[in-house]
Amino acid sequence: MRIDGKPTRTIWPRPDGVSVEIIDQTRLPHRVETVALTTAAEAAHAIKSMQVRGAPLIGVTAAYGLAMALREDASDAALGQAVTFLGAQRPTAVNLRWALDDVRRAVTPLKPGARSAAAFLRAGAMADEDVETCRRIGAHGLDLIRGLAAGKRQGEQLNILTHCNAGWLACVDWGTATAPIYMAHDAGIPIHVWVDETRPRNQGASLTAFELGAHGVPHTIIADNAGGHYMQHGEVDLCIVGTDRVTASGDVANKIGTYLKALAARDNGVPFYVALPHTTIDWQLHDGRQIPIEERSADEVLRMTGRLPGGEIATVDIAAPGSAAANPAFDVTPARLVTGFITERGNCPASRDGLRGLYPEPA
Repeated sequence: MRIDGKPTRTIWPRPDGVSVEIIDQTRLPHRVETVALTTAAEAAHAIKSMQVRGAPLIGVTAAYGLAMALREDASDAALGQAVTFLGAQRPTAVNLRWALDDVRRAVTPLKPGARSAAAFLRAGAMADEDVETCRRIGAHGLDLIRGLAAGKRQGEQLNILTHCNAGWLACVDWGTATAPIYMAHDAGIPIHVWVDETRPRNQGASLTAFELGAHGVPHTIIADNAGGHYMQHGEVDLCIVGTDRVTASGDVANKIGTYLKALAARDNGVPFYVALPHTTIDWQLHDGRQIPIEERSADEVLRMTGRLPGGEIATVDIAAPGSAAANPAFDVTPARLVTGFITERGNCPASRDGLRGLYPEPA
């Protein structure tokens, strides 16, 4: 996608061929800065601190981090330790575990001296695969948008609501939930996006709005609790969100607040779709209540970072002094509230049969 008109990915190899560079998403939208990751510890920090975030991008970053770890020690023991260390940084997104297991399978048969280079190559291929996967998700989602747009009056815009950031900043490029939006915009379909602010980390207001604006997509930031209001007044035609983990039965773990949007959509007859790559499906889990929910720092609820009138960036307290705060990062939306899934293989009902219809091969 584009920053200042320049095609940009979220992660890319550096010229040395053994390290990578990322966009530091904790600086957005006020500053566009990049950070070099040269060690597994730096990759882990980037994942944990959310310099990179979004299930697909976390997985690719971890894959590169594993390659860096193997450069220091490529023994079987060190390989296992690095997989455990990197996998512990964010527990909810299944892509993290998938990517690490994928690289481990690729390098285990090799001699230790060949493992790091092979892992780096596999991580790069994984990044390219993610781009193509998201492009295909966009194409299948575009079919849905075209169908809904056909029911509008000539020139009338289609209003799409999304939550958190499931855009190219959450992936390597294109995004999942946003890929159909970008393609619809580029195809000349009049669309407008309601962007949930997504407290407490504000990934909607900070990241989704940033990238939609960079692409020229009309959008409006709204408070998280305003979505139901706009649905009641007929101003939302479609909801598309991403996900960090989908169970084999179709339950969806996504950024906190997604469940409430799904409830409001069901009450108002608004289609609610989840866009996902196959790497986000956890075939081992069958009940969303089994998904581990990450509990993040209370400071994310009690404090907020923004730009002051003079241009400086500051973090300020926003809550009553001495108050405690809870901060679950995700909630689970039951499959019964999801209209359907948009995947790289096509669209399907949010059910075990629907998923297996697209992915019949053994997990």
